[in-house]
Amino acid sequence: YEYNLKPKRLTFFYLVFGLILFGLGETLLVTANIGVSPWFVLHQGLAFKTGYTIGMTTFIVSGIVLLLWFPLKQKPGIGTILNAILISIVIDLSLPLLPKPDDFFLQLLQVIFGILIIGIGSGFYLAANLGPGPRDGLMTGINKQTSLSFSLIRIILELSVVGLGFFLGGIVGVGTVLYAVGIGFSVSLGLFLVGKLYI
Repeated sequence: YEYNLKPKRLTFFYLVFGLILFGLGETLLVTANIGVSPWFVLHQGLAFKTGYTIGMTTFIVSGIVLLLWFPLKQKPGIGTILNAILISIVIDLSLPLLPKPDDFFLQLLQVIFGILIIGIGSGFYLAANLGPGPRDGLMTGINKQTSLSFSLIRIILELSVVGLGFFLGGIVGVGTVLYAVGIGFSVSLGLFLVGKLYI
């Protein structure tokens, strides 16, 4: 599978716009403080343990995951590399600026809004088709090299990173559950909306 190395401007815009939205959505979950997405439980736990910013630990985990691509014979695209870099930057830049509500109802609303933003961002990112994100590429790579189903691989990986992240001090909570339940619908909505635009 060869990715486009010289994408059209609109395609590249979709990629960057999608990644910025994705980063903002994930940060909304972090600042809501009632549980983050599975991989972000690990990023957060590492940030608490190391003293690095959550953007930096996100970037480090992305780098480690990309190294696992080599034995799985996965090829990164422009989107894969920008995914690792841009999301990390957006998180650290937006973290001090986004609301940190104390009221549980407002926290819930922020998580739901964050999940929708992640889904719409994913729609733009996927429509650009310039390479999967490091974590998605890891899942598809394992899927190609084993007889395991994609959904089973996803469950095993995400439970593993949640467990490790929780052990390190990452926050597992209502937000984590809502993400697990709502992200599929949210990404489908994002793809639907982008499909209306992407002509």
